[in-house]
Amino acid sequence: MLAIDYGTKRIGLAKSDPLRLFALPVGTFDREGLFRAVLELLENGDVEKVIVGYPLSDNGEKNAMTRVVDSFIAELGEAFPALPIETFDEHSSSSRARSILVSSGISRKKRGEKGRIDSAAACVMLTAYLENHP
Repeated sequence: MLAIDYGTKRIGLAKSDPLRLFALPVGTFDREGLFRAVLELLENGDVEKVIVGYPLSDNGEKNAMTRVVDSFIAELGEAFPALPIETFDEHSSSSRARSILVSSGISRKKRGEKGRIDSAAACVMLTAYLENHP
C-alpha cells in the first residue's frame, strides 16, 4: 500500500510493510519522479492500493487545494487504471510529522531539508489509515 502527500512543489511518498503494520518513507518527488516511483513499486508487486491525502478545510469542506488534488487523482487514475485509489483526510498530517521529527531528536537543519516533512507526512497519513483499516 502506498500513501501520497501531494503538494504543488513536492510530493511525499510512503509505503506499508508487507503485513500492513507500519509505514516507511519512500522519498519526496516531483510529479514525473512520483509516477516513475509508483510504476517501479507496481512492477515489484509492492502496491495493491494508493491512498492520496485529501486536503479539507477545518470544517471538512473542499477548498482550492482539494480541486488540485482531484485533478492529480484523475491523472494518477489515467496513468494506472488498474490501481485502486482512495482518498484519506490529511488534516494536520504535516504538523504531526513536524512534531514527530522534533521529538525524535532530528536537528533543525535536518528537519529543514526539502522533502523531509513531505515524506514524513505521507508516513503519518498511511499510519493513520492502517490503524483505521486493519
